[in-house]
Amino acid sequence: MIRDIVNKNENVDAGTYEMKKLKEVIPQCFNEDNTFDMEKFQSLLKGKINIRNEGYGLHFLGKSYARMLASLDTETVITPNEEHNAKDENKDSENIYITGDNLDALKHLLKSYIRKIKCIYIDPPYNTGTDGFVYKDSFDFKAEELAERLSIDEEEAQRVLDLTKRGSASHSAWLTFMYPRLLLARDLLRDDGVIFISIDDNEQANLKILCDEIFGEENFIAQIIWEKVHTRKNSAINFSISHDYIICYAKLNRVLDDVKGFKRNLLPREDIKAYSNPDNDPNGPWKSDPIYANNPYNADYTIKKPNGIVLKRPSGKYWRYSEETINKAIKENKIIWGNNGSYPLIKRYLSEVADGLVPTTLFDRKFAGDNMKGTEEVNVLFNSDKIFSYPKPTKLIERLIQIGSNSNDIILDFFSGSATTAHAVMDLNAKDNGNRKFIMVQLAEEIAENKSAYKAGYRTIDEIGRERIVRAAKKIREENPDTAVDLGFKHYVLNEVDDNTFDTLEQFKPEETLISDNHVLNMFGAKTVLTTWLVYDGYGFNADVNVVKFGNYTAYHCQKHLYFIYDDFDDDAMQALIEKYDGDGNFNPENLIVFGYSFSWTQMQMLKVNLHRLKVTDRNIAVNIDIRY
Repeated sequence: MIRDIVNKNENVDAGTYEMKKLKEVIPQCFNEDNTFDMEKFQSLLKGKINIRNEGYGLHFLGKSYARMLASLDTETVITPNEEHNAKDENKDSENIYITGDNLDALKHLLKSYIRKIKCIYIDPPYNTGTDGFVYKDSFDFKAEELAERLSIDEEEAQRVLDLTKRGSASHSAWLTFMYPRLLLARDLLRDDGVIFISIDDNEQANLKILCDEIFGEENFIAQIIWEKVHTRKNSAINFSISHDYIICYAKLNRVLDDVKGFKRNLLPREDIKAYSNPDNDPNGPWKSDPIYANNPYNADYTIKKPNGIVLKRPSGKYWRYSEETINKAIKENKIIWGNNGSYPLIKRYLSEVADGLVPTTLFDRKFAGDNMKGTEEVNVLFNSDKIFSYPKPTKLIERLIQIGSNSNDIILDFFSGSATTAHAVMDLNAKDNGNRKFIMVQLAEEIAENKSAYKAGYRTIDEIGRERIVRAAKKIREENPDTAVDLGFKHYVLNEVDDNTFDTLEQFKPEETLISDNHVLNMFGAKTVLTTWLVYDGYGFNADVNVVKFGNYTAYHCQKHLYFIYDDFDDDAMQALIEKYDGDGNFNPENLIVFGYSFSWTQMQMLKVNLHRLKVTDRNIAVNIDIRY
């Protein structure tokens, strides 16, 4: 468990993450001792790629450190909020809210959700100098150790540590913060997945280059301009800023890969009510369109109305259709002539228009809401002002979800803030009866005592986010009493192991330690151990777990894994376990996972010997025993 991960992390350097990925794709380029063979790699690429020394990329202080952070496994455990999760509205929910550092959360998620997320939206700190961003991580490296891991000199290693330990809001600090998070997020996306990132001018240029490197320049989809305010600030020194950006990248661009890549959805039409059929036209509902426009078109003819009036195109205007098209429309009775000298209109049938609209890169406030709308939504939900500063409007996130996902997909936001994304997912599901699921991640960032949110009783940002989801769900139920969509969520907290606990783990020796009060298990809690293992083994946060009794001993069974956590395993439990394997043809978990701190050396030996005997029975059962510390 944690001790195993800490030991593994000691061998991580800046290239570990990339080497792991390379071995998955080109294992033939690795030697028996697990070293990368450059000659084999160059031979593999010979004649296919021209390798040059010069290149273009983003370089910043802390980049190698950021790469190493992506390779380190998380040393946190996952603690379920049992009281919250047991509530009727939450117990069957597949929505997830994680309180904790999003770098740790992404590492946990990768174990169960790799290549399963369809759409990611994040609104990271903009590093404006006023948004409170100061990068400081919790890792405790010394300059000498960091220099060795990153193959840099100690002076540069100290500069990196100053960047991350003392706290910095520099461009390098922001990039060091964002790099590992985006790197891990990329691997969570499905091949047809997409990520949307909100940003402003302060880091927009750096973010674009960073995403080009991580996702690939060829996978850039669009840069959206969102009108966040509509009022002009006459106090502005140069320009009154009216917009933010939303940068969009695909995991794979479908332009390059027709089979696997991302393909944007059309936006639903909002003008359907404009179509009707007052004259019972056999072609169905229609609306009238002018037959002229401002744009020049190479068509200049006259139209003769049934009353004999001959019309030339209006001065300064142009016919929108060719003479042949108009004559055909007249013959098929698709023209509305109007009175006297008025210009006729042509029928546009609902059946002739596309099912939806191609999204544009300009999101005005009418189309996607603005800052004022986002603030108003939160104020109404909480019946209070200034609970959260500048939340995004749900309409903006709904538009992105409509473009980037379908009705059964998972939506991830690992800078959840006020949980606008969760609100948008539930609201959109209620509108179209969708079954989208959300995963929200938010650090338990403390709220200053002088803030309105603190005075209202909230101590951390994640408390506001979770309360918003509860209130938004209540509002959606009231507005849609017959809805059956998932309006609950399960809550989990990522907890770090303190120094005292870690000292206990380090000192534990199963061959010497007498297990009496099971101090280690009490420090973690059985549900925390089980939840952390289920996610680690790929079953996620919504695993279907069965409680299994072996005599008086309680174990947990999930598909191919059988979990032994408690310390009261005895001879009767051993006999019952063997009988279960031997007599129940439907019971065949391949992996027996043991919480090492709960088992003495004698109990371990009893398990190993007896389970080995199953291999020589008629069923020939092979069980892998994995002892975790």
